[in-house]
Amino acid sequence: MSRIAQAFDSRQWGVIASASVKAVVVAAALPLAACGAGGFSLEKADVDRSIITSSAPSSPAAPAAGDKDSDQTTIGNAVSSADIKELGGQAVPWANAGTGSRGAITELLELKDGGLTCRRFSATRESFDGVALYKGELCLAGAGGWRMQEFKAL
Repeated sequence: MSRIAQAFDSRQWGVIASASVKAVVVAAALPLAACGAGGFSLEKADVDRSIITSSAPSSPAAPAAGDKDSDQTTIGNAVSSADIKELGGQAVPWANAGTGSRGAITELLELKDGGLTCRRFSATRESFDGVALYKGELCLAGAGGWRMQEFKAL
């Protein structure tokens, strides 16, 4: 047992450990060296044509016609169903879940001219494309329905 212990003293273990570390480093470095042996050259590099870039438009796009029409209908419904006497001059909030737009209806007045009942109003429209102010007029048509006479952006 003492012969075995003498054969592998601490100095020999150090030599074996050092040789093992060197072997691992060489084994890891060889594949990396093989990959880089060809080198990198800008002359050999190709342009990647799969990437396409562009710029965003400088002015915000106008809201889609369908969104504006849908919001106009929502505003018209809020104006026609509002109880003007109960409001006492307060704003009427509106929201359109279909477009994500919302706003408030203000300056709501009911006018009667020659048997025709109309409601004039101002409305704000807040959406992803910004905030806008509108003026409009809704009039009572036959069979108790309301019709938008005017709706324009200011």
